[in-house]
Amino acid sequence: MTTQMIIRIDDEVKNRLNRLARIEGKTTSEMVRGLIEEYIKERDIGSYIDNLWNRIGKKLKSRGVTPATIEKAIIAGRKKRG
Repeated sequence: MTTQMIIRIDDEVKNRLNRLARIEGKTTSEMVRGLIEEYIKERDIGSYIDNLWNRIGKKLKSRGVTPATIEKAIIAGRKKRG
């Protein structure tokens, strides 16, 4: 579900944003949504960690690493420490 947000910005800023959006083939709303999403991603540590785990998981999977392999490595590491 989406909702509407009303913001106030300087006329010149709005005009420049509209121009840039047209150049990129996007609507102003798409530009603003993208900017807000990026802002949140950069500052929300939970999202950052989730994204990091997803990237790590994809790399491991592409290299043939399975959950069982990871579990064995964790057990071996714990035995080595203890």
